[in-house]
Amino acid sequence: MIAALLCGLILSLIYRFTYKGPSYSVSFVNALVILTIISALVILVIGNNLARAFGLVGAMSIIRFRTAVRDTMDMVYIFLSLAIGMACGIGLNVIALLGVVVSGIIIIVMSLTHFGAPRRRMHLLQIAYDSNITPTKDFEKILSEYCRNVKLVNLKKDTRGHLEAYYQILFKKHNSTLDFTNKLSEVAAVKNVRVFFDEDDMNSPTL
Repeated sequence: MIAALLCGLILSLIYRFTYKGPSYSVSFVNALVILTIISALVILVIGNNLARAFGLVGAMSIIRFRTAVRDTMDMVYIFLSLAIGMACGIGLNVIALLGVVVSGIIIIVMSLTHFGAPRRRMHLLQIAYDSNITPTKDFEKILSEYCRNVKLVNLKKDTRGHLEAYYQILFKKHNSTLDFTNKLSEVAAVKNVRVFFDEDDMNSPTL
C-alpha cells in the first residue's frame, strides 16, 4: 500500500508537470493517487481466491462511471495508475516503481520535445473589417510577406455589421505572430485581428 501511494504520488506529479490541456482538474490529480491505492487494495483482497475475483467483478459492475474523459492522455494515466496499483498489490514493488519512472521519463521527453506535434502547424486567422471599405493591397501584401499558405475558410457578418473572415494560414517564420497582427491592425479597413493556434483555442484573448 505504501509502494502504491509512492508510485501514485510520482505519477500525479508527472501529470501536473506535463499537462497542457484546457481544463486542468485538481480532483483528477488526486484521483490518480487514490486509484493506484485502490487497485493495489483490490489485488490484495483477491489474492489467489477465484471466488473473490468473481465477487469483486460483480460488485464493481454496479458502479457506473459517467464522467467523460476529454483528453486522451487522461485515459492513459488512468490505465497506468491501475497497472501500477496491480503490480504493487501482487508485491512487485520494484517493477511498479520502475514502471512509473520509465513511463514518466518517456512522457516528459515527449512533452518537452512536442513529439506528436505536426511538422507544419496551421493557424486560424480571424479578421473583422468594415463592410463599407474594401481591404487595400497592403492587406494582401502583409499576408504574402508573413504567410507561406493562406486559405479562406469562412466569411460572415457579425452583430456590429462588420465582415468576419477566417483564414487558415501557415507562417513562414516562427515567433512572427505579434508583428503580423500589429501590421494587419494598421490597415485602414481592419477592425479586429485574432490568431488562434487551433480551433480549440478560439476563446483566447485578442492579440
